[in-house]
Amino acid sequence: MNVEQVRDAYASVAGLYIELFGTSQQAHTDDLALIGRHLSIQPGNVLDLGCGPGHLTGYLRSLGVDATGIDMVPEFIAHAKATHPTGKYQLGSMRSLDVESGSIAGILAWYSLIHLPPQDLDGALAEFRRVMTPAGTLVIGFFDGDEIAAFDHKVVTAYRWPVDELSERLTRAGFTEVERQHRPGDGTHRPHAAIAAVAAEL
Repeated sequence: MNVEQVRDAYASVAGLYIELFGTSQQAHTDDLALIGRHLSIQPGNVLDLGCGPGHLTGYLRSLGVDATGIDMVPEFIAHAKATHPTGKYQLGSMRSLDVESGSIAGILAWYSLIHLPPQDLDGALAEFRRVMTPAGTLVIGFFDGDEIAAFDHKVVTAYRWPVDELSERLTRAGFTEVERQHRPGDGTHRPHAAIAAVAAEL
């Protein structure tokens, strides 16, 4: 699975995806609380990586956060700019961020790492750490599972991660976990997990 395949898969269902997930009101209240709790507490720039329709970038901006949404799907960026005209949205890849090292106060990666093959995750986390200010904050949302495993996501192949394993990967990349969240599957939604972590001393 490569970047172009993921981009094209989401582009092909962009309209439906926006309809299903395009507003913060469609997000779980616990998720919004976690995101706000960790990414609205300090000044500085925050990146919403894999921002999709821009709803969570807009939510962060409503909390006074200087947030920029970045996504590789042009249809999502066009929708985000039209829906949130005062927001900041741009095309880009989380694997190679066009920002200076040590310049970003926070990163939200909400279900935007799920399509990365496990062998590529460490490189993405290293890039996050490169751009992060000292004590900057990272919040990740992902599918929980008993083992690292691929599954047939409705858009394109995705991966489940055990929370402890993902936390260990964060530690290796230079982050320290400060909070985790878990929600079991309910027959409609798959098991969910999230981790908030801060940049550790390099």
